[in-house]
Amino acid sequence: MRLTVFASGSSGNCALVQGGGRRVLLDAGISAKRIKTALAGEGLSPDGLDGIFITHEHSDHIAGLAVLLKQFPVPVYAPGMVAEALRRSVPGASAYMRDIPLERPVDLDGLTVTAFSTPHDAPQSAGYRLEAEGQALALATDTGCVTDVMLEYLSGAETVLIEANHDEAMLRCGPYPAYLKRRILSDRGHLSNGECTWLASVLAHRGAERIVLGHLSRQNNAPALARQAVSRGLESTRAQLFVAPELGRLEVDGALCCI
Repeated sequence: MRLTVFASGSSGNCALVQGGGRRVLLDAGISAKRIKTALAGEGLSPDGLDGIFITHEHSDHIAGLAVLLKQFPVPVYAPGMVAEALRRSVPGASAYMRDIPLERPVDLDGLTVTAFSTPHDAPQSAGYRLEAEGQALALATDTGCVTDVMLEYLSGAETVLIEANHDEAMLRCGPYPAYLKRRILSDRGHLSNGECTWLASVLAHRGAERIVLGHLSRQNNAPALARQAVSRGLESTRAQLFVAPELGRLEVDGALCCI
């Protein structure tokens, strides 16, 4: 399976997964123009997608969806409360929405996708596990803590994209107002580098071969800080560690990583 991250961070999130002869987007939080350009770089067009899977309704995960759906009839998959929010907030989305249950696989004839709950400050938020040809890939960002359900669906995936949102000291000493710091630090906020280090170590010991750090805060983290922190937790493992750029392209395909 191949993961190509087009954007990851508070300004937008979007990734392409290819496996089992299928191609799907995980979130559409950048402009439709940028999505089309990114797909063209892969030799693809949005009308060649088999679906778009949305994690939750926040704008940095759906910003390009309305314009994209005006131009291309792509099915959009999301758990019930997320799907309902998209019907209300994204013009024209109703015609393309496919409600999916949590923790029950969706078969795309070659690619199986399973949504699972993540704790975040939205009415509903989800991560995804994708399986094809005997391989698994999983994504879970925008989560304030790690739950047993998350561990179940992340474990055993060869490639995982997980959140290293903030360095806790930078956040606590930084310019954000107190209410926003409390929200980010809460169990429905975002994972710190320290929390991500623990999660990455657990997943590496449960079969993760490639760990991608995503959704880094521009104000409260830095790629070098996140990499340094999480690397310490992977010293006794063989897992490869990558950091998804806020803007740009990161491709992870087996042992290959290209930016």
